[in-house]
Amino acid sequence: MGAPDRLIVARELTGRMVFLGAPGAGKGTQAKMLVEAHGLLHISTGDMLREAVQEGTELGRQAKEHMDAGRLVPDDLMIAMVAARIRRPDAAKAWILDGFPRTLPQAEALDGSLQEAGQSLSHVFAFQVPQDTLIQRLTARWTCSQCGEIWNQVFKQPRQDGICDVCQGALKQRADDRSEAVSERLEVYRSQTEPLMGYYRAKGILREIDADRSPDLAYADLVSDLV
Repeated sequence: MGAPDRLIVARELTGRMVFLGAPGAGKGTQAKMLVEAHGLLHISTGDMLREAVQEGTELGRQAKEHMDAGRLVPDDLMIAMVAARIRRPDAAKAWILDGFPRTLPQAEALDGSLQEAGQSLSHVFAFQVPQDTLIQRLTARWTCSQCGEIWNQVFKQPRQDGICDVCQGALKQRADDRSEAVSERLEVYRSQTEPLMGYYRAKGILREIDADRSPDLAYADLVSDLV
């Protein structure tokens, strides 16, 4: 599917969406495709946390220890951060929330924050990928130290080893993408985040997407539920 098709479909997109999926499932890639086609606001808690760590804020200092070990950042920190973000003027209409909620208390807190504003979620998409593929994607993933572009030694190699094609920045492997942290991250997802599928299925807004294929095919499946 080419970009013109995305633009035609995207003009009809609206709503407040949550993207669920294990680390490496491609949530960020799909969000980026929707943003490029339609200009939807992409709220990535991972990006927000990494910015806080880089800036050395109090939240960043508290979060860094958990992130480096592959653990979830505590609910109270995440809930406060996301609640403040969705109250900003640019989040008044439509957005994609990527990386939150990750636990049932977070999901309930998000519902409460939206209800206070007279809003609700319209869609929850769960991106499904086999564990072996997730491990391969994560342990081979490198991130640009300057622009944040993600590269992969198996699926998306840069033209020059260790150098970002976009900005020529140096590529580095995040601490939580190293093999010792990946298994922990996936186990945390299975135990704490997968139960959210039942929570949102009961609300009638969950849609499962097969993300063990090309991004364009997964994207076509995604937007078919948004028109």
